[in-house]
Amino acid sequence: MSTRLNLKNPDEIKQSVKDKYAAISRNQDAAGCCGPTDCCGADGSVDYTIFSDDYSALKGYSPDADLGLGCGLATEFAKIKAGDTVVDLGSGAGNDAFVARSETGAEGRVIGVDMTEAMIQKSTLNAIRLGYENVDFVLGDIENIPLEESIADVVVSNCVMNLVPDKVKAFSETYRILKPGGHFSISDVVISGDLPDSVKEDAEMYAGCVAGAIDKDAYLEIIRGAGFVNLSIQKIKEIQLPDKLLRNYMNEDELRAFRKSDSGIYSITVLAGKPQTRV
Repeated sequence: MSTRLNLKNPDEIKQSVKDKYAAISRNQDAAGCCGPTDCCGADGSVDYTIFSDDYSALKGYSPDADLGLGCGLATEFAKIKAGDTVVDLGSGAGNDAFVARSETGAEGRVIGVDMTEAMIQKSTLNAIRLGYENVDFVLGDIENIPLEESIADVVVSNCVMNLVPDKVKAFSETYRILKPGGHFSISDVVISGDLPDSVKEDAEMYAGCVAGAIDKDAYLEIIRGAGFVNLSIQKIKEIQLPDKLLRNYMNEDELRAFRKSDSGIYSITVLAGKPQTRV
């Protein structure tokens, strides 16, 4: 079992997530690699690859940059054009950034933003190894993105927004950095119903992209509230957490009640745009 989080302390949440992903970046094999129906190890611990999709068929894929930490294929749906400037929020080891670079080409630009120093180091080394001079990685917080206004034609992000305590601020910042007429494609984790407090307050489950997920309708409303238009869900799939994992947080009666409830966990990929003119 891991430590309990104070959900009213965003700095504590961010530090917990940062520490976990720094550890993963230092030991690439530590995350494990299980499918979406087998998301825990022999000891019932969280496998951080629980939601991951297979990138290997996508142009620009680099195995060294794939830590299996995503929950969709946001760049596959991102409608990136040659010459675009693309910003990847929560860029990790560079996986989505390098796929995006294959679409925007040498005449475009890709900027990855991540709050974990170890991930920035890993992704930068990967870019150097691949010889990509138009891919840069910047240390920064998604709630306060260190980029100028209206820089991006396209923003992508993969299983990151659920980790951000202030999602309203994160989507507001996404809107700010997009050019008028630009758009985002974001893969993330959402829920229907509710999760038990024992799950929501657990540091491992938060960093594992489960505890920080919010209701799907509330998530989409945050996007609309930020000013985005033409919102569409490009892909959705349900994720089943195994009983072995949930028994770390629930007794048998609670587990049976949870299974009988309408609560569910989903991976979604969402597309939305910034209007050409302010509305």
